[in-house]
Amino acid sequence: MMEIARAEVEGSELRARGTQIGVAYELRYELEPGRLRAEIVGGPSVDLGLEDTDFFDLGYSPLFNSLPVLAGLEAARDFVMTFVHVPELEVSRSEQRYEPVGDRLVRYSSGSFVAEIAFDEEGFVTRYEGLAERVG
Repeated sequence: MMEIARAEVEGSELRARGTQIGVAYELRYELEPGRLRAEIVGGPSVDLGLEDTDFFDLGYSPLFNSLPVLAGLEAARDFVMTFVHVPELEVSRSEQRYEPVGDRLVRYSSGSFVAEIAFDEEGFVTRYEGLAERVG
């Protein structure tokens, strides 16, 4: 899987447009404060608001793991996310915990899944254990 995204931060709010290319799909998305639009090219699409959740999380996209950090994550905290499964674009609620462990490193957990995520000084993911590494 590969993802290309253009992201802009204003205060603690992230706006982004991106494309994910998987083995059998191409997904395009647009993130604005409180809204996510995503579509599989030639397939389903979603247009979502946050409703009663904290942030969006898009499957296989490390960019979305930056949202709690950009909002000022200073201590371990639990969040409820609107999670979009890829490539089906099915939507569910996801309880996630982000725990800073030092040197711009966060321990992420959801259910029994645990991974360490590294962030740059601006709050963007540089490495997501077992999923992704930023290049370029």
